[in-house]
Amino acid sequence: MRLISVLYALLTLMLMGGAGLVLLLFVPNTPLPPAWNPTLSLDVTDPVTPMTRIKLQRALADGASCKAALTTGATFQPMADLVTAPQCGIADRVRLTAIGAARLRPVETRCQTALRTAMWHHHGITPAARRHFAQGVSAIHHASSYNCREMRTTAGGTGRMSTHATADAIDISGVTLADGRKLSLLDGWPAADNRGAFFRDLRDSACMWFRLSLGPDYNRLHADHFHLQHTGWGLCR
Repeated sequence: MRLISVLYALLTLMLMGGAGLVLLLFVPNTPLPPAWNPTLSLDVTDPVTPMTRIKLQRALADGASCKAALTTGATFQPMADLVTAPQCGIADRVRLTAIGAARLRPVETRCQTALRTAMWHHHGITPAARRHFAQGVSAIHHASSYNCREMRTTAGGTGRMSTHATADAIDISGVTLADGRKLSLLDGWPAADNRGAFFRDLRDSACMWFRLSLGPDYNRLHADHFHLQHTGWGLCR
């Protein structure tokens, strides 16, 4: 009888907790902050919470959700899907020109790649710039996103198509700070001053928002850029 009473009490608490959660989520003027509310869509500029990863995965699941989320943190124009060859093209294509206050040389890429870049900018690049240089960034510099080509290695070609062939990757080469100073990965990574620490923070935070992140520590082909992928298996180098 005692065990039954305990189980009944636990069930009652669970039901009450569930009812409380429903009230928090659905009553008007809920006190639950938007960043914590799993029923709301991703806002790139919201603080990062345990709900952020769930919201991001939902936003990445299809083009319409991705573009809706990207609207909250970037300037872009939706474009028709591109198919240039059997293994080359851009699904969910967008023309990205700015992320927050940071401009980009216009780049055509996949929305999912752009959204991951926006999350990295807001929650990785900007905090690192403020931490190391006491200011934000006015521009993000890229080498490319879409490029219909094979994967390259230090040993040569591989016969496999690069993720750039579907714009599932973007190469970032540096930033311009708010005061106009341009920082390049090629010069900054080996620097003994705060530039080196800044770019290492960027690499580490990129690993939080992309599925694969490669930089100068990976090989000499990446000495001047971070290769950042929407797809991948979790490699962070």
